Amino acid sequence: MTTVTAPASSASNPGWFSRAEGWLDDRGKGAWIALMVLGFVFFWPVGLATLFYMIWSKRMFNKSCSSRRMSRSLNTMRSTGNSAFDSYKADTLRRLEEEQTNFEAFLERLRDAKDKAEFDQFMDERAKPGKDDAQA
Repeated sequence: MTTVTAPASSASNPGWFSRAEGWLDDRGKGAWIALMVLGFVFFWPVGLATLFYMIWSKRMFNKSCSSRRMSRSLNTMRSTGNSAFDSYKADTLRRLEEEQTNFEAFLERLRDAKDKAEFDQFMDERAKPGKDDAQA
């Protein structure tokens, strides 16, 4: 009975493509975009191939802003181990959320008042020509 093993050289010495891919991944999405732009500038098929590869391998859409925002919100709710600080943080966050909802309600009332004032002005201007026509 024989067993098949992968050649040791492929695991320890990846090809140039794998090394380049790893190097670009270490530097982030900006490096991939820079490669794509330079590819379009110097030889457009290289830029197009890079764009297709980024889409195909889902490098274009991984780690979106929403996932970063979600991880940040999870970190704020994590306990630090200091109960006094955790209660202070919870009270402060609750107060800030309350202030935010009050401010949003204020802005809504302000928009409503502005809309009402503009509508009243429109109705007054619309009513004036009717009065002038009746007097003439």
